[in-house]
Amino acid sequence: MKCPYCGNKKTKVIDSRSIEEGAAIRRRRHCLSCGRRFTTFERLPRVEVMVRKSDGTTLEAYDREKLATGFYRATSKRDVPADLIESSVDRIEEEIMKRRDREITSVEIGRMVMERLREIDEVAYIRFTSVYKRFDDISEFQRELGEFLPEQENSSTPGR
Repeated sequence: MKCPYCGNKKTKVIDSRSIEEGAAIRRRRHCLSCGRRFTTFERLPRVEVMVRKSDGTTLEAYDREKLATGFYRATSKRDVPADLIESSVDRIEEEIMKRRDREITSVEIGRMVMERLREIDEVAYIRFTSVYKRFDDISEFQRELGEFLPEQENSSTPGR
């Protein structure tokens, strides 16, 4: 590994740690020429997954930031810890990357987000769903609440 300070190619690894749940390795290195220390990261290359947009024709590369942005917008001003959001994004991303097919639809990703938000925060779930399903009026919003509320009542009933 080349030293970023002096360009020397002779460096020594002084510490290695697994990070990101084993998906990467962080190495502390020592340059044998100038004596400075620096950190390097080794990651497996991401498999390119393409997302087919809802119009059915447009393909674009999967973007983790778009997925995270959806979560953060839905949970804005809610008491949802950032680490819970990040772990949710990690779980969905992991599920996407494990697929054999290198193409996924934005509809499938949206459903994954809705399922996860439903477990995390009811208000965030409804926020995301209202945008995702493009509610045109209050009746569509009420219909979604009508489907959501009976489930909540059944799950909170003792003995069920």
